[in-house]
Amino acid sequence: MIRFETTTRIAAPPERVFDLSLDVGLHTASMARSGERIVGGVTEGRMALGDTVTWRARHFGVPWRMTSRISAWERPSHFVDEQVAGPFARWVHTHDFAADGTGRGGTVMRDTVVFAAPFGPLGRLAEAAFLGRYMRRLIRQRNAHLRTAAETGGGDRAA
Repeated sequence: MIRFETTTRIAAPPERVFDLSLDVGLHTASMARSGERIVGGVTEGRMALGDTVTWRARHFGVPWRMTSRISAWERPSHFVDEQVAGPFARWVHTHDFAADGTGRGGTVMRDTVVFAAPFGPLGRLAEAAFLGRYMRRLIRQRNAHLRTAAETGGGDRAA
């Protein structure tokens, strides 16, 4: 099992960053490299507690489907998405948002990801060899896209 945290500073208020983080259109745009698209559940707008979405994407040249559910939600400070069906033995992504303390209205966004690959010892080998680095990079790319949208007015319907 892999656990990692990523911290991203964003020059936008926590409410805006929280809302944009739950916008499925923004998420799809941030994962364009993998061809990620929605194939079930919430297909547009912002997710909320209990909502599910099924994504289809291509990673490592292999098509994947993953259904996740928003299992915790406390606007504007916290939400959790968990895999309910998909490629991982376990996937839990906790999103935390806090004012940056500078008085300029910024946000410190912290992602905590816990995941386990399937296939027992083979999966643990894959986690150590490449999956950990790959997932960290995907989360950083997504957060860079989110930061740009939040700071430039992109995704204004979530404002």
